[in-house]
Amino acid sequence: MRTMAVIGTGLIGTSVALAVARRGVTVFLSDRDPAAARTAAALGAGLASAPAAPVDLAVIAVPPSQVGAVLAEAQERGLADSYTDVASVKAEPERAALSRAPDPHRYVGGHPLAGRERSGPLAARADLFRGRNWVLTPSRLTSDAAFDRALELVALCEAVPVVMRSQDHDAAVAVTSHVPHLMASLVAARLREGPADLPSLAGQGLRDATRIAGGDSRLWGDILQANAPAIAGVLKDLHTDLSRLVPALDALARPGGSERDHGMRTLVDLLDRGISGLAEIPDARPGASPEDPLVRVAVADRPGELARLLAAVAELGVAADDVRVEGVGVPGDDGVDVPGGGGVDASGFAVRFSVPPRTADRLVAALDAGGWGAVVVRERDGGRGLGGATLAGTARSGRRPQ
Repeated sequence: MRTMAVIGTGLIGTSVALAVARRGVTVFLSDRDPAAARTAAALGAGLASAPAAPVDLAVIAVPPSQVGAVLAEAQERGLADSYTDVASVKAEPERAALSRAPDPHRYVGGHPLAGRERSGPLAARADLFRGRNWVLTPSRLTSDAAFDRALELVALCEAVPVVMRSQDHDAAVAVTSHVPHLMASLVAARLREGPADLPSLAGQGLRDATRIAGGDSRLWGDILQANAPAIAGVLKDLHTDLSRLVPALDALARPGGSERDHGMRTLVDLLDRGISGLAEIPDARPGASPEDPLVRVAVADRPGELARLLAAVAELGVAADDVRVEGVGVPGDDGVDVPGGGGVDASGFAVRFSVPPRTADRLVAALDAGGWGAVVVRERDGGRGLGGATLAGTARSGRRPQ
């Protein structure tokens, strides 16, 4: 790819432009707010001007409800050979493309699973998409040429391509993104109604749970409207759980009574379901590639052994929050037993690290030399984040899945 146009120079559009511009692609920037385009250009994202000839790819970085109109207008003036978008809802833009775009064959939907709480071009980062999943939703009319251009864009941004149907994507992000944003907003709204000294009790847990509530309300209103049916379905399921939780808490609040045991069982069941659901999320470091291998190390059950291991791996750049402790001799979720190497008996345990591929062999060799029982146990299944077909191994080959 030699030339690209980015329509919409907010956080995502400018980040895309920064990522490809540093790879030698000439980028032309436009925005309904000319100052935003000029700001992105000043950051080195490209040129705040129109191209003299059609570019290889146009990236439409506008809210979901505007994608169809912007795509139609861009195709009518012959802006690019191929087109994609980066909206976080896919079915509505696809329907608009099929019904309104002059040439829907040239369009493929896209959604990079990356973002920040801040908005606008000044929040953009060239490495925003590195190692992150980037969903592509080709329609029944999408041409191979348009699909291959979108794959090339994902590769230039160092992301992991995942191919899905637009409806499946929207059902998934309703659970993984849209409803969590609503829940964070509802919890954050309660902070306005608490006691005066509430801010002094706001710890990291609350900050983590409400962090995403700071997103642009108008943009999020557009996103939630575009995916309203899927979001409503998830909220109905949550309402069912809340209708069990509230009576359980009421029973626990009453002193004595035969209903307290039932209330506690209901409460623990809901908490256990949350723990089980959390286990479905692939364990990876923030920003790590889903292809990163896993290394497991046998540790003797002696005081100070875990601290000694963490100190040893820290020298190789693996942080303490990248680990999981497991029992030795018990298969992990990868189905592999780790032998009790280094004289470790059955009373010991194992520590599992998620590490970059270039670090795995070096880490194992260094730990082996130090007397630890270390082994690479599994290569990750790349790009499975939303359950779609992955193209992690073919991002640069241009092959389209059958």
